[in-house]
Amino acid sequence: MNDAIGKIMKKNKYKGRVRRWLIEIVVFVVAIFAIFTVIGHFLIRPVGSELSNKNLKAALTQKRLDYVAIGDSLTEGIGDQTNQGGFVPLLANTIGDISDVNVVSQNFGVAGNTSTQIYKRMTKEKKIQTAIKKADVITITVGGNDVMKVIRTQLMNLTERSFDKPAQAYQKQLTEIFDFIRKYNPDAQVYVLGIYNPFYLNFPDITEMQDVIDHWNQATQEMVMEQKKMYFVPINDLLYQGVDGNRGVTSSDGDIQTITNDALFEEDHFHPNNIGYQIMSDAVAVAYKEHYNEK
Repeated sequence: MNDAIGKIMKKNKYKGRVRRWLIEIVVFVVAIFAIFTVIGHFLIRPVGSELSNKNLKAALTQKRLDYVAIGDSLTEGIGDQTNQGGFVPLLANTIGDISDVNVVSQNFGVAGNTSTQIYKRMTKEKKIQTAIKKADVITITVGGNDVMKVIRTQLMNLTERSFDKPAQAYQKQLTEIFDFIRKYNPDAQVYVLGIYNPFYLNFPDITEMQDVIDHWNQATQEMVMEQKKMYFVPINDLLYQGVDGNRGVTSSDGDIQTITNDALFEEDHFHPNNIGYQIMSDAVAVAYKEHYNEK
Protein backbone atom coordinates (compact mmCIF):
# COMPACT_ATOMS: atom_id res chain seq x y z
CA MET A 1 0.00 0.00 0.00
CA ASN A 2 2.76 2.39 0.98
CA ASP A 3 4.70 1.42 -2.13
CA ALA A 4 1.67 2.22 -4.31
CA ILE A 5 1.20 5.61 -2.64
CA GLY A 6 4.89 6.31 -3.03
CA LYS A 7 4.77 5.52 -6.73
CA ILE A 8 1.75 7.79 -7.22
CA MET A 9 3.45 10.65 -5.37
CA LYS A 10 6.65 10.14 -7.33
CA LYS A 11 4.65 10.13 -10.57
CA ASN A 12 2.79 13.31 -9.60
CA LYS A 13 6.07 15.01 -8.67
CA TYR A 14 7.50 14.05 -12.07
CA LYS A 15 4.41 15.43 -13.82
CA GLY A 16 4.78 18.66 -11.80
CA ARG A 17 8.39 19.04 -12.90
CA VAL A 18 7.44 18.40 -16.52
CA ARG A 19 4.64 20.96 -16.26
CA ARG A 20 7.05 23.54 -14.83
CA TRP A 21 9.58 22.78 -17.58
CA LEU A 22 6.89 23.21 -20.21
CA ILE A 23 5.79 26.52 -18.69
CA GLU A 24 9.39 27.75 -18.55
CA ILE A 25 9.97 26.71 -22.16
CA VAL A 26 6.81 28.54 -23.30
CA VAL A 27 7.78 31.66 -21.36
CA PHE A 28 11.29 31.52 -22.84
CA VAL A 29 9.98 31.12 -26.40
CA VAL A 30 7.50 33.98 -25.96
CA ALA A 31 10.24 36.21 -24.54
CA ILE A 32 12.61 35.41 -27.41
CA PHE A 33 9.82 36.07 -29.93
CA ALA A 34 9.01 39.41 -28.30
CA ILE A 35 12.68 40.45 -28.29
CA PHE A 36 13.16 39.58 -31.95
CA THR A 37 9.88 41.28 -32.83
CA VAL A 38 11.07 44.53 -31.25
CA ILE A 39 14.52 44.24 -32.83
CA GLY A 40 13.00 43.42 -36.18
CA HIS A 41 10.69 46.43 -35.92
CA PHE A 42 13.70 48.70 -35.78
CA LEU A 43 16.17 46.87 -37.98
CA ILE A 44 13.99 45.48 -40.74
CA ARG A 45 12.16 47.98 -42.91
CA PRO A 46 8.89 46.51 -44.26
CA VAL A 47 7.48 47.66 -47.57
CA GLY A 48 5.72 50.99 -47.16
CA SER A 49 7.26 51.69 -43.76
CA GLU A 50 8.99 54.99 -43.15
CA LEU A 51 11.12 53.56 -40.37
CA SER A 52 14.67 52.50 -41.25
CA ASN A 53 18.04 52.14 -39.63
CA LYS A 54 18.84 55.67 -40.76
CA ASN A 55 15.65 57.06 -39.23
CA LEU A 56 16.21 55.17 -36.00
CA LYS A 57 19.76 56.49 -35.75
CA ALA A 58 18.53 59.99 -36.54
CA ALA A 59 15.92 59.85 -33.83
CA LEU A 60 18.50 58.71 -31.30
CA THR A 61 21.60 60.71 -32.24
CA GLN A 62 20.78 63.60 -34.59
CA LYS A 63 20.71 67.19 -33.49
CA ARG A 64 17.26 68.81 -33.39
CA LEU A 65 16.39 71.74 -35.64
CA ASP A 66 13.22 73.75 -35.03
CA TYR A 67 11.53 75.05 -38.16
CA VAL A 68 8.63 77.51 -37.90
CA ALA A 69 6.44 78.42 -40.89
CA ILE A 70 4.41 81.63 -40.65
CA GLY A 71 2.08 83.10 -43.24
CA ASP A 72 -1.01 82.79 -45.37
CA SER A 73 -2.64 80.04 -47.44
CA LEU A 74 0.68 79.13 -49.08
CA THR A 75 2.03 78.21 -45.67
CA GLU A 76 -1.19 76.49 -44.62
CA GLY A 77 -0.98 74.44 -47.80
CA ILE A 78 -4.26 75.16 -49.57
CA GLY A 79 -4.24 73.15 -52.79
CA ASP A 80 -2.11 70.35 -51.34
CA GLN A 81 -4.21 67.28 -52.01
CA THR A 82 -2.31 65.26 -49.41
CA ASN A 83 -3.47 67.73 -46.73
CA GLN A 84 -0.04 67.62 -45.11
CA GLY A 85 0.75 71.35 -45.22
CA GLY A 86 1.99 72.23 -48.68
CA PHE A 87 5.68 73.00 -48.98
CA VAL A 88 6.35 72.99 -45.22
CA PRO A 89 6.78 69.22 -44.61
CA LEU A 90 8.63 68.89 -47.92
CA LEU A 91 11.09 71.57 -46.91
CA ALA A 92 11.45 70.11 -43.42
CA ASN A 93 12.51 66.77 -44.91
CA THR A 94 14.98 68.44 -47.25
CA ILE A 95 16.50 70.54 -44.48
CA GLY A 96 16.94 67.37 -42.45
CA ASP A 97 18.79 65.71 -45.33
CA ILE A 98 21.00 68.73 -46.05
CA SER A 99 21.99 69.40 -42.44
CA ASP A 100 21.74 65.83 -41.11
CA VAL A 101 19.38 66.97 -38.36
CA ASN A 102 16.04 65.91 -36.94
CA VAL A 103 13.66 68.68 -38.05
CA VAL A 104 10.65 69.51 -35.90
CA SER A 105 8.30 71.83 -37.79
CA GLN A 106 5.33 73.96 -36.73
CA ASN A 107 2.92 75.44 -39.26
CA PHE A 108 1.21 78.76 -38.46
CA GLY A 109 -0.29 79.43 -41.86
CA VAL A 110 -3.84 80.78 -42.13
CA ALA A 111 -5.56 81.10 -45.49
CA GLY A 112 -6.65 84.60 -46.44
CA ASN A 113 -4.35 86.43 -44.04
CA THR A 114 -2.93 89.76 -45.14
CA SER A 115 0.33 91.09 -43.74
CA THR A 116 -1.67 92.97 -41.09
CA GLN A 117 -3.51 89.85 -39.98
CA ILE A 118 -0.31 87.81 -39.85
CA TYR A 119 1.31 90.45 -37.67
CA LYS A 120 -1.70 90.58 -35.33
CA ARG A 121 -1.58 86.81 -34.86
CA MET A 122 2.12 87.00 -34.07
CA THR A 123 1.58 89.66 -31.42
CA LYS A 124 -1.43 87.98 -29.80
CA GLU A 125 -0.73 84.24 -29.93
CA LYS A 126 1.71 83.04 -27.28
CA LYS A 127 2.18 79.77 -29.12
CA ILE A 128 3.61 81.58 -32.13
CA GLN A 129 5.87 83.72 -29.94
CA THR A 130 7.20 80.64 -28.12
CA ALA A 131 7.83 78.91 -31.44
CA ILE A 132 9.68 81.94 -32.82
CA LYS A 133 11.92 82.04 -29.73
CA LYS A 134 13.00 78.43 -30.25
CA ALA A 135 13.22 78.51 -34.05
CA ASP A 136 16.41 77.82 -35.96
CA VAL A 137 14.74 78.38 -39.33
CA ILE A 138 11.65 80.47 -40.16
CA THR A 139 9.81 80.79 -43.46
CA ILE A 140 7.28 83.53 -44.24
CA THR A 141 4.72 83.70 -47.04
CA VAL A 142 3.13 87.12 -47.09
CA GLY A 143 1.80 89.73 -49.50
CA GLY A 144 -0.41 87.77 -51.88
CA ASN A 145 -3.59 88.61 -50.00
CA ASP A 146 -2.58 92.28 -49.75
CA VAL A 147 -2.50 92.35 -53.56
CA MET A 148 -5.78 90.44 -53.85
CA LYS A 149 -7.46 92.87 -51.44
CA VAL A 150 -6.64 95.74 -53.81
CA ILE A 151 -8.03 93.79 -56.76
CA ARG A 152 -11.27 92.93 -54.93
CA THR A 153 -11.94 96.40 -53.55
CA GLN A 154 -11.01 98.39 -56.65
CA LEU A 155 -11.89 95.95 -59.42
CA MET A 156 -14.04 98.34 -61.44
CA ASN A 157 -11.45 101.14 -61.37
CA LEU A 158 -8.28 99.13 -61.11
CA THR A 159 -5.06 100.64 -62.44
CA GLU A 160 -1.41 100.04 -61.69
CA ARG A 161 -1.42 103.11 -59.44
CA SER A 162 -4.16 101.51 -57.34
CA PHE A 163 -1.41 99.47 -55.70
CA ASP A 164 0.85 102.36 -54.68
CA LYS A 165 -0.60 103.18 -51.25
CA PRO A 166 -1.37 99.54 -50.34
CA ALA A 167 2.24 98.69 -51.24
CA GLN A 168 3.51 101.34 -48.86
CA ALA A 169 1.23 100.07 -46.09
CA TYR A 170 2.42 96.50 -46.77
CA GLN A 171 6.07 97.51 -46.55
CA LYS A 172 5.47 99.21 -43.22
CA GLN A 173 3.70 96.12 -41.92
CA LEU A 174 6.47 93.85 -43.20
CA THR A 175 9.01 95.92 -41.28
CA GLU A 176 6.97 95.36 -38.12
CA ILE A 177 6.88 91.61 -38.80
CA PHE A 178 10.65 91.53 -39.20
CA ASP A 179 11.19 93.61 -36.05
CA PHE A 180 8.87 91.38 -34.06
CA ILE A 181 10.70 88.23 -35.13
CA ARG A 182 14.06 89.74 -34.25
CA LYS A 183 12.73 90.89 -30.87
CA TYR A 184 12.10 87.26 -29.95
CA ASN A 185 14.87 85.63 -31.96
CA PRO A 186 17.85 87.58 -33.32
CA ASP A 187 19.65 84.50 -34.64
CA ALA A 188 17.18 82.39 -36.65
CA GLN A 189 17.57 82.20 -40.40
CA VAL A 190 14.48 83.69 -42.03
CA TYR A 191 13.44 82.89 -45.61
CA VAL A 192 10.82 85.22 -47.08
CA LEU A 193 9.05 83.88 -50.16
CA GLY A 194 7.93 86.23 -52.89
CA ILE A 195 4.47 86.29 -54.45
CA TYR A 196 3.45 85.11 -57.92
CA ASN A 197 0.96 85.99 -60.64
CA PRO A 198 -1.63 83.18 -60.92
CA PHE A 199 -3.53 84.99 -63.70
CA TYR A 200 -0.76 85.29 -66.29
CA LEU A 201 -1.55 82.31 -68.54
CA ASN A 202 -5.21 83.25 -68.79
CA PHE A 203 -4.63 86.99 -69.19
CA PRO A 204 -1.14 87.37 -70.67
CA ASP A 205 -2.05 90.69 -72.30
CA ILE A 206 -2.64 92.33 -68.94
CA THR A 207 1.03 93.15 -68.49
CA GLU A 208 0.25 95.63 -65.73
CA MET A 209 -0.50 92.75 -63.37
CA GLN A 210 2.90 91.24 -63.97
CA ASP A 211 4.48 94.66 -63.39
CA VAL A 212 2.63 94.96 -60.07
CA ILE A 213 3.90 91.55 -58.94
CA ASP A 214 7.46 92.37 -60.03
CA HIS A 215 7.48 95.71 -58.20
CA TRP A 216 5.93 94.14 -55.11
CA ASN A 217 8.59 91.43 -55.04
CA GLN A 218 11.38 93.91 -55.68
CA ALA A 219 10.31 96.03 -52.71
CA THR A 220 10.13 92.94 -50.48
CA GLN A 221 13.56 91.77 -51.62
CA GLU A 222 15.12 95.16 -50.89
CA MET A 223 13.65 95.13 -47.39
CA VAL A 224 14.87 91.59 -46.74
CA MET A 225 18.39 92.47 -47.90
CA GLU A 226 18.57 95.12 -45.17
CA GLN A 227 18.08 92.45 -42.52
CA LYS A 228 20.71 90.17 -41.03
CA LYS A 229 20.29 86.44 -41.71
CA MET A 230 17.17 86.99 -43.82
CA TYR A 231 16.92 85.78 -47.40
CA PHE A 232 14.43 86.48 -50.18
CA VAL A 233 13.21 83.49 -52.21
CA PRO A 234 11.61 84.45 -55.56
CA ILE A 235 8.95 82.06 -56.84
CA ASN A 236 7.06 84.04 -59.51
CA ASP A 237 9.28 82.94 -62.40
CA LEU A 238 8.97 79.34 -61.20
CA LEU A 239 5.16 79.31 -61.14
CA TYR A 240 3.50 81.95 -63.31
CA GLN A 241 4.12 80.12 -66.63
CA GLY A 242 3.46 76.64 -65.30
CA VAL A 243 5.81 73.75 -64.68
CA ASP A 244 9.26 74.35 -66.20
CA GLY A 245 7.96 77.55 -67.81
CA ASN A 246 6.13 75.55 -70.49
CA ARG A 247 3.11 77.88 -70.42
CA GLY A 248 0.80 75.33 -68.87
CA VAL A 249 -1.52 72.86 -70.56
CA THR A 250 -3.84 73.84 -73.41
CA SER A 251 -7.15 72.07 -73.92
CA SER A 252 -9.77 72.68 -76.61
CA ASP A 253 -13.56 72.54 -76.60
CA GLY A 254 -14.68 73.34 -80.11
CA ASP A 255 -13.34 76.77 -80.98
CA ILE A 256 -12.62 77.59 -77.35
CA GLN A 257 -9.11 77.01 -76.04
CA THR A 258 -8.38 76.91 -72.33
CA ILE A 259 -4.93 77.25 -70.82
CA THR A 260 -4.36 75.68 -67.43
CA ASN A 261 -1.36 76.44 -65.26
CA ASP A 262 -0.20 72.94 -64.35
CA ALA A 263 1.63 74.21 -61.27
CA LEU A 264 -1.64 75.41 -59.73
CA PHE A 265 -4.52 73.65 -58.01
CA GLU A 266 -7.10 72.79 -60.66
CA GLU A 267 -10.06 73.58 -58.40
CA ASP A 268 -9.20 77.26 -57.94
CA HIS A 269 -6.39 77.96 -60.46
CA PHE A 270 -4.84 80.14 -57.80
CA HIS A 271 -3.01 78.14 -55.15
CA PRO A 272 -0.15 75.76 -55.96
CA ASN A 273 -0.89 72.09 -56.43
CA ASN A 274 1.37 69.31 -55.17
CA ILE A 275 3.88 70.00 -57.94
CA GLY A 276 3.75 73.73 -57.26
CA TYR A 277 4.47 73.20 -53.58
CA GLN A 278 7.39 70.94 -54.43
CA ILE A 279 8.74 73.73 -56.65
CA MET A 280 8.40 76.19 -53.75
CA SER A 281 10.12 73.81 -51.37
CA ASP A 282 12.98 73.26 -53.82
CA ALA A 283 13.43 77.03 -54.21
CA VAL A 284 13.75 77.57 -50.46
CA ALA A 285 16.01 74.52 -50.19
CA VAL A 286 18.42 76.02 -52.71
CA ALA A 287 18.64 79.18 -50.61
CA TYR A 288 18.97 77.16 -47.40
CA LYS A 289 21.78 75.05 -48.83
CA GLU A 290 23.64 78.23 -49.72
CA HIS A 291 23.24 79.92 -46.34
CA TYR A 292 22.67 77.32 -43.60
CA ASN A 293 26.29 77.32 -42.43
CA GLU A 294 26.41 81.09 -42.09
CA LYS A 295 26.86 82.36 -38.54
